[in-house]
Amino acid sequence: MNKPKTSITSSAVLVEQNISVWTANKLDRTVTEDMLVAKHAVSGAAQVRKNLMAGTSDRKNIADYSAGCRLWHNQNTMPWADKGVRLLPTSLFMEYKRESNQRLANFNTMVDEFLQNYDNLVAVAGNYMGDLFDASDYPSADTVAECFGYRIVFSPVPEAGDFRLDIPQKELEEVIDGYEESFNSRLKEAMKEPWNRMHKLLSTMSNKLDDSGDSKKRYHDSLIDNAVDLCDMLKHMNVTQDPALESARVQLQKAMKGRDIEGLKEYEHERYDLKEKVDKILGGFDW
Repeated sequence: MNKPKTSITSSAVLVEQNISVWTANKLDRTVTEDMLVAKHAVSGAAQVRKNLMAGTSDRKNIADYSAGCRLWHNQNTMPWADKGVRLLPTSLFMEYKRESNQRLANFNTMVDEFLQNYDNLVAVAGNYMGDLFDASDYPSADTVAECFGYRIVFSPVPEAGDFRLDIPQKELEEVIDGYEESFNSRLKEAMKEPWNRMHKLLSTMSNKLDDSGDSKKRYHDSLIDNAVDLCDMLKHMNVTQDPALESARVQLQKAMKGRDIEGLKEYEHERYDLKEKVDKILGGFDW
């Protein structure tokens, strides 16, 4: 892979997504101790945690939706800091912003409906939990509302030249040099993401297209769709304009041109031809 350039302040922005969801579970110390005694176990061997929303799925639906939002966010961005902040290509900004706004609206709607129905959901949980139910375990709806949140923050990719510190020139130069070293390291790590995605997809395709095994394999539309989608995504993720990554992308795009899943299912020579092209890409780069 070519060494990435550092002048990406106009080709990417930083974005941080924070989503929080009420966990709705509580440790029952009394039941835990009773269970440990009954099972002749020592303290700490196990715990009894109560699902405060037993018998309902509203809260879990919000948690599942949030997990999907985090996955979507990671699929459309690249790593930057150790955690939290990620790199978003500016060519994806408007599409990302529109989708993010819609997901935020959906999240808020789900939370509002949950809170409006909160008292009823607590009553349902009481019917399911039996003697485990304790009304004092349940916070007020206002308190629960504070446990939900969906926040997106955009910020520019800072340049070393942005430092404005009233310190001696020598120390300022050391600070700038340290930042540039960290910047280059982060950019290098970020650019591993599209390469890793490409390598994972090609390796999966090569294995799937291998007819040498005894078992009959099944082929799904995703075999083609995932490759086509990745080719589109890599046009945005190549924020350093790495010619090697673009070459790999173009080769895959050409290899997929005119392919359809029915042809791959029916004709062995179609699978062989595509596997040969995929393996050539795999062997042509320093992964």
